Amino acid sequence: GEADKKVSREYIIKAAFIYKFINFVQWPEDAFANDPSVINICIIGKNPFGDAILSFEGKTVKGKQIDILTNIRLSGLSRCHILYISPSEKKSLRRILKTVKNRPVLTISDTDGFAKMGGMINLVTISNRIRFKINVKAAKSAGLNISSKLLRLATELYGKDGEY
Repeated sequence: GEADKKVSREYIIKAAFIYKFINFVQWPEDAFANDPSVINICIIGKNPFGDAILSFEGKTVKGKQIDILTNIRLSGLSRCHILYISPSEKKSLRRILKTVKNRPVLTISDTDGFAKMGGMINLVTISNRIRFKINVKAAKSAGLNISSKLLRLATELYGKDGEY
């Protein structure tokens, strides 16, 4: 009903962050082997963004068209270029991360401790502002290159130069 459509301001901002991250991440060429013209943003678990994320569907970033895949299953994760792990999947977090480990999938979540656990971008709220922590090591081992511009904006970096 109407209630489901009402998305919090927090998640409207977070959706915009996810969209903007695309410009700061470089995927290896073979990540687009299936279809070089499409970038898939997947949401596993309940979609907290509502239409805020669906509005990016069909937009073009870096010459690729955005596709939003919701209701994705573990077996379909290899199709994702960006994987947002919903708070509803807290219990399966480790299993999800294990499924995409070392694959060129940018993992994003707002669950506490996500970056420490091996997730790549952890969205956090600090004094009412959305910020993020980045696990550099996790991104590198997946073949993803995160721009230094984005790294500089992170409130915390994990796995930089081998330290955690």
